[in-house]
Amino acid sequence: MKAMVIEKYGKNVPLVLRERPLPVLGERDVLVDIHAASLNPIDSKIKAGGLKLLLNYEMPLILGNDFSGVVVQVGDKVDQFKPGDEVYGRPRKNRIGTLAEYIAVHQDDLSLKPGNLSFEEAASIPLVGLTVYQAFHEIFQLQKGQKILIHAGSGGVGTFAIQLAKSMGAYVATTASERGYDLVKSLGADQIINYRQDDFEQRLEGYDAVLDTLGGEALEKSFQVLKPGGKIVSISGLPNARFGKDAGLGWLKTALLSIVSHKLTALEKRTRTSYHFLFMKPSGAQLKEIKELIEKEHIIPVIDQVFKFADAPQALEYLEGGRAKGKIIVSMK
Repeated sequence: MKAMVIEKYGKNVPLVLRERPLPVLGERDVLVDIHAASLNPIDSKIKAGGLKLLLNYEMPLILGNDFSGVVVQVGDKVDQFKPGDEVYGRPRKNRIGTLAEYIAVHQDDLSLKPGNLSFEEAASIPLVGLTVYQAFHEIFQLQKGQKILIHAGSGGVGTFAIQLAKSMGAYVATTASERGYDLVKSLGADQIINYRQDDFEQRLEGYDAVLDTLGGEALEKSFQVLKPGGKIVSISGLPNARFGKDAGLGWLKTALLSIVSHKLTALEKRTRTSYHFLFMKPSGAQLKEIKELIEKEHIIPVIDQVFKFADAPQALEYLEGGRAKGKIIVSMK
């Protein structure tokens, strides 16, 4: 099969088209003919080697973390899917590789795709959808009437997060530029902070939750908008000791994470809030719940651009430019 791979880690390492063997099918695996995949910031981080402490892959590595497609074969003990099913999913972290013609995925990591979406639209959902779903339901336990700040509301995670938060009855503030204003307004944002002109930490206070997609200075300033007992979930900040313990990384890596995240720990104590680094877990069951929300039109995919499979390197460059509004899709067909 054809696949887009990197042959070593590095920020400037090229994404190249190679022939790779078909995936080996386990007894509970589903072989999927991939119709579309989406690109996410984690793809750039993996390529650059920025996640080697958490994930260290053998080379050559097929990139790509979510997809949609059609089931072509199932393992002997698969009881949830059959050939011909249209599915979408996010493979486990040790089985990534959706920028390819085929992938083998454990059946527990798949769901039937939303019936009202194209393959390209469906491919935009799994990683961002699961990330936001787990942040809102498992960590924030977001309730009707609560206030949440969602950073970078016009990005891939932000566009999904605004819609899910509004469907749950929350008050939503978000940061965006002039280019993203109309988009985030159309998704239901209640308050929009133009990050080029205003300091969000001066405009907002008493918030229950912050979803951080930026890291760095924006993350540190986010502690100022929370009320005591509030929570920050970040997908771009530094993992902390809490994450190391929950992920079972062992005492050495957990201790290292405690050291590198000491500034965030100090901010937690000073503001009487809690900081959580989220590394999303695959879940077919949660994708099924997201599917139902999409079919009820509580959530509508936001796609910036669709690239052909052969143009996946250009799609990754576009992602790294940081100006996309919504998701970037690679279509295999």
